[in-house]
Amino acid sequence: MREESRGFCFLKCFLFIISARQWVSASRNLRPCNETDYYYEYTECDSAGSRWRVAIPHNLGTCSALPTPTRGTDCSFSCAAGEFLEMSAQQCTPCAAGSYSLGSGVRFDQWDTIPAGFTSLATYMDPGPSVEESQACNSSSWTPQGVYLESSRDECTVSLVYAVHLEKQGSVSFSYQYPDNNIFFEFYVQNEQCQEMAQTDDQKWIKLTTNGEWDTHTVNLKSGTNILYWRTTGILVGGKMVKPVLLRNIQIEGVAYTSECFPCRPGWFSSAPGSSSCQPCPRNTSSNKGAASCTPCPDTQYSHEGWSQCKERPPCSEKDYFQIHTACDSEGKTQVMYRWVEPRICEQNVTGAVALPPTGEREACPPCNPGYYNTNDSTCFPCPPGTHSDGTSVCEDCPAGTEPVLGYEYKWWNVLPSNMKTSCFNVGNSKCDDMNGWEVAGDHIRSGAGGSDNDYLILNLLVPGFKLPTSLAGMTGTEFGRITFVFETICSADCELYFMMDVNRKSTTVVESWEGSKERQSYTHIMTRNASVSYTWAFQRTNQAQDVRRYISDVVILYSVSVTNVQDGVASACRACALLSQSSQRSGSSSCIPCPAGFYIDRDTNRCQECPPNTYLSGHHTYGEDACLPCGPGSKSNKEHSRCYSDCSFSHTENNRTLTFDLSSLSTVASLTIGPSFTSKGTKYLHVFNVSLCGHQGKMAAVCTDNVTDIANKDMGSDSTQFVNSVDSFICQSTIIPADGRGFRMALASQSISLADTFLGATVDSDLDGINTRPELFSDNSKTIPDINFFYRSTQATGSCQRGRSAVMTIRCNPEKTDRGQLTVPSACPAGTCDGCTFHFLWESGSACPRCTQDDYHQIEGACKGGAQETLSVWNEPKLCIKGISLPAKSSAPCEAIALWLKVGVGGGAFLAVLLVSLTCYFWKKNKRLEYKYSRLVMSANKECELPVADSCALAEGEEPEDDVVYSHKPSLLGKLRAIANKGDSSESVQLKSSQSERWVWG
Repeated sequence: MREESRGFCFLKCFLFIISARQWVSASRNLRPCNETDYYYEYTECDSAGSRWRVAIPHNLGTCSALPTPTRGTDCSFSCAAGEFLEMSAQQCTPCAAGSYSLGSGVRFDQWDTIPAGFTSLATYMDPGPSVEESQACNSSSWTPQGVYLESSRDECTVSLVYAVHLEKQGSVSFSYQYPDNNIFFEFYVQNEQCQEMAQTDDQKWIKLTTNGEWDTHTVNLKSGTNILYWRTTGILVGGKMVKPVLLRNIQIEGVAYTSECFPCRPGWFSSAPGSSSCQPCPRNTSSNKGAASCTPCPDTQYSHEGWSQCKERPPCSEKDYFQIHTACDSEGKTQVMYRWVEPRICEQNVTGAVALPPTGEREACPPCNPGYYNTNDSTCFPCPPGTHSDGTSVCEDCPAGTEPVLGYEYKWWNVLPSNMKTSCFNVGNSKCDDMNGWEVAGDHIRSGAGGSDNDYLILNLLVPGFKLPTSLAGMTGTEFGRITFVFETICSADCELYFMMDVNRKSTTVVESWEGSKERQSYTHIMTRNASVSYTWAFQRTNQAQDVRRYISDVVILYSVSVTNVQDGVASACRACALLSQSSQRSGSSSCIPCPAGFYIDRDTNRCQECPPNTYLSGHHTYGEDACLPCGPGSKSNKEHSRCYSDCSFSHTENNRTLTFDLSSLSTVASLTIGPSFTSKGTKYLHVFNVSLCGHQGKMAAVCTDNVTDIANKDMGSDSTQFVNSVDSFICQSTIIPADGRGFRMALASQSISLADTFLGATVDSDLDGINTRPELFSDNSKTIPDINFFYRSTQATGSCQRGRSAVMTIRCNPEKTDRGQLTVPSACPAGTCDGCTFHFLWESGSACPRCTQDDYHQIEGACKGGAQETLSVWNEPKLCIKGISLPAKSSAPCEAIALWLKVGVGGGAFLAVLLVSLTCYFWKKNKRLEYKYSRLVMSANKECELPVADSCALAEGEEPEDDVVYSHKPSLLGKLRAIANKGDSSESVQLKSSQSERWVWG
């Protein structure tokens, strides 16, 4: 490889010598060159690290006799900052006043235009086949804004590219603002073959910054060609405008020698020779390019810091002053005063100018805030530990059996509390640093004037930590404290109020934001970790860069701020606490003790009592049994009574039938990916939901993590990173940018939120705690098994969801699905929600069917074969049950050849035949007797065929009829049949009496 390099160098030298000879022969008749006709440059370094100084004419062929090449300085040679290499003498020389040099580096700090060498490239994240899509990003670019460069605000991927050749190992550093995680901001380096250089994740992904503050990022570079990329990609999910990334002061170290100094840009100056940087001109001064000093503006003109020219002062108007409330004096009075916005740029003594309004009347000061007391000099001081006050009276000790409720409660604003501070940040420079961002106004505090409309007006509250009161110390919940504030915004432009927090001074994150005018409302944020936290309110009237003040009347008003369980807070009231048992108490002692987890304080005895089964402690207080709230339907409490959850079992009784469900197969965390979805410009993104339905002893096992923020904040430590960038929930959501086709090494996850950190209950009903399942969103359940609805809610309120987000997970029995089943969202709401607050899911699974019972199968009897009959049990179709009882085994029972129905038929026929014969015989015998009587009457008649006349129609007393047949006993049916059968073999003799006394014998 080295031999090839030497051969290539030899070929270049040979061609150079031939060209030089031809040029010398052609220039023998030209005049000799002087120093103005040429300049010096170094040749490339050879393998030995040496180079030559060569004179190069400005115009080829105009002169001759150029200086001969001489050996140059060592390749690693460079001048110090503030010096340049004077090529004629090859010595380092200090830069003149009005210019600067970095020595072996370059700096870019002027952004009136994009400097030479920089290129802004816009690409479409998901280019489609149509021409419109391919041209959607043609207008997207990094935009110069004077002292900084602003990234694109749309969804296009826009790269700022700069190629630099380093003679030695160096570095690149730059200052930036990155306040919005809805933009992915990365910095990476490629070599001359366009291969990405090896970088750690914390070098590539940039950390977020607080609104209005600048941070610095530094990356080491290797020698050779380095192509630097600053790339942003906006994610406009929900249609919200993103905050742009701001870039300034790009400095690269390790370049070749500097043969000249750079002049100071307009508005900046360097007063001494050998400067390595320029300074901005002070206010009311200006300068041109390369200035060694600044020129003061005339009295009728003004300028801001770093301006290159002065402007005429406008007449003063109402927009140029603001009002303040003075602190209470010794008499307890305050008054309204007016001050000019500083620096004052308006002119008072011109036609049309307004004067500063006079000071207002002296008024009584507002009372002290709760937890403070008023001294004789009208100054408010905090109450001593163990005492409390409502702010209007002296501090009093808490009664026995109670403890002070520590915290902050600010509702009167005469002076700013000692743990609060206010400031002003401008995105471009520090021209509003000397101004208060917020001003107290008696019963509220409001945003101040600011230097320009796009300034960030900052109000900061420092909380050193949280301490649960003794009565709550034993609780195992996740709430350590909460901050609640009441606010209102009045805006005519695109104003925005940010509420942020910084945990342990590691990273500031935006908790919630509100755009435009908002009516007076309250917002609460729950602190889930015991740590030092700084809460910040930042108000910006407009995010458009401008120096004029058009929207001075746009304000945010903060009425009250309260923080609970503060470590060094003051007390405005006392709360009951548990006491030691009488046997354990010392004489005269009434110290409070913490109740164990899951215990409340009995109102009558002030002793700790365990909450009833399946109840949980509310988390705000433990006094009284009503602090133990019942769990919702289908849920149970954990051992600590801190949370309700589903143990994966569910029962439902309907029509005297009880259905028992075992959902343990659905207990492991499930994921659902929705998409791809596309924003207005076609940016592809996915929504990923992680679901922890039941089990885990109530632990919220679903985790969503912002991996970009996680990578950028590795230095925070795992615990802090877990808190800031990870969400634990029953159901959580992340927005994913896929890695395919974007040059990203991995998919990017952002905007992780919790949808369900409280389980409300499981029921077949469609409503619970104000949440509706909206059955019309999914197809009707065609099965006889009812759906089970799991209801959840998130305790953190948002700007658009006053009660927090909520979620409904509908579990449906579907034997056609696997045990894990399938998660879906409504087709009418592809993001899982139709209103942004309530999310709906359908989980169809074979394991969501109830346990099998005897009602779920029937028996089938087989034919009688070989004297045996089999009975088979089969499931009802379709089978809508799992587990539970098993089908009974096939059974066999003996049987006869004749079928039962045939036996019954034959028996019934025989019985009917016997009955018919018996009736026939009975009526036949009856008929024979009648015939016999009739024959006797006929035979006893006279010869004249007349019937004999009866002697008497009546019987004498004691006389019996002689013609009756008398039986000794009543014959049975069998006897009658026998008599009929023997009638032909024997004769019956019956004695008759008549008037003629004749005896007849019948044989």
